[in-house]
Amino acid sequence: MMMSQQSRTSLAAKNIFWGYVGNVSTMLISFATRTVFIYTIGITYLGINGLFTNVLGVLSFTELGIGTAMNFSLYKPVADNDREKIKALMQLYRNAYRVVALVVAVLGIVLLPFLPYIIKGANEIDNLQLYYLLFLFNTVSSYFVTYKYGLINAEQRGYILTNINSAFHIAILLAQIAVLLMFKNFLGYLLTQSAVQLIQKIVTAFYIDKKYPFLKDKNVRKLDSEETKKIKKNVNALIVHKIGDISVHQTDNIIISALINVTVVGLVSNYNLLVVTISTFLNIIFNSFTAGFGNLIATESKEKQLEMFTVYHFLGFWIFGFTTISFIVLIQPFITLWIGPDKLIDNFSMLLIMANHYLMGQRITVNNFKIAGGVFNEDKFISILQSVVNLIVSVTLVRFIGLPGIYIGTVLQGLISNLLRPAIVYRVLLASSAVGYYKDFVKHLAVTTLTAILMLYISSKVLKTVNLKSFVVMVALTAVIPNMVFTALFWRNSSFKIILQRIKSLVKGRARNA
Repeated sequence: MMMSQQSRTSLAAKNIFWGYVGNVSTMLISFATRTVFIYTIGITYLGINGLFTNVLGVLSFTELGIGTAMNFSLYKPVADNDREKIKALMQLYRNAYRVVALVVAVLGIVLLPFLPYIIKGANEIDNLQLYYLLFLFNTVSSYFVTYKYGLINAEQRGYILTNINSAFHIAILLAQIAVLLMFKNFLGYLLTQSAVQLIQKIVTAFYIDKKYPFLKDKNVRKLDSEETKKIKKNVNALIVHKIGDISVHQTDNIIISALINVTVVGLVSNYNLLVVTISTFLNIIFNSFTAGFGNLIATESKEKQLEMFTVYHFLGFWIFGFTTISFIVLIQPFITLWIGPDKLIDNFSMLLIMANHYLMGQRITVNNFKIAGGVFNEDKFISILQSVVNLIVSVTLVRFIGLPGIYIGTVLQGLISNLLRPAIVYRVLLASSAVGYYKDFVKHLAVTTLTAILMLYISSKVLKTVNLKSFVVMVALTAVIPNMVFTALFWRNSSFKIILQRIKSLVKGRARNA
């Protein structure tokens, strides 16, 4: 069944809409929960929470990219409505994830005796191993359900999972607030999360089984050797990607905890909460198009693919450029007003974190298109190079300049991907030169940097004294000025015109259906 451009856009819009509804709700309650957490049990426990999240993220290397490879494998049979092949793929997916769950559980238990060596500054904290085991349970139990998500995502109906996840996330946060206020206890906080998440997994599994009853058929044909070989090749390539990604994205808190202090992990986690919250909103937009790109690549010409990728990349520049500028200008005064000036990190580290946010935003457009096109093997060396650079630079510089050294390593490794991966995507998927992409990348980076400098100058005048009134004024100026600058510079750009036209079409479509 061939999907039209209108269908792809409509489903992507639905994913974006419900993603926003869920995230606005959870964002507000997440901030309330974080505030209660800090004022009831303190920043050190917040650091432990962030540290264990990263430790289990490292253990997730055993997932080996199976999910990404399987999602890609599902795009074509879903488009063709080939139920027999879908059943075969989902059975393979299920069996693989059962093995993953077992391996993560074993490795997680083996790691228990080594926890004291990666936690610095938490001598007064009891029950660390029990807390860790609860994190491990949450991770392992998820593997028995998440394999089922692939089919819904391949159908571009991720909004269904978003709605379920949002409802339960809100329930978890509200229950955790109640536990913190009544008992001021970290164990109760974690037990509440584990209990509600377990219920969520059961409900989600039941819903998916009911929606796709054919997945329970006993008569499932085996994949032929050629299909299995292709999947194995993609998984083998994604092993390298996964190890590289983990060493880049899941090690910062571990390095901070081991070489600086676990309390600093708590301070940084407040910045990460803000960045991740906004990034989650943005990723809803960009990830909602991934399955549509899979369909586009399977059905449209190279010229059409190049046009849509260029538009997609321009959208990534605009949105991530604007949010990066907003963070640079507003995040320090926001934290000052929210939980106090004693919870700030240094400005250099903050700027490096925001530089990484911008670079990740430029990478997501390339990575999602790459995933949709099934390009896993050609660029696997990049992930290894990133991980080596990140670990060497971060561990070396943290000893000389502290926290900024870790994020210098993070930014440098990100640049490697920003510079190398687009050339591979253009060559393999688009059969085109990437020169135009790099010109746009430099132009966009220059515009974002200069606009950020302008906004910092304005904020130095407006926020001489940080209070609610001056902050609100700066928020208003930040919402308007960067977008005015971008519009003035790019209003003639073809990608800008296409995006504007799509927005108008969606608005008119919703108005007609209202």
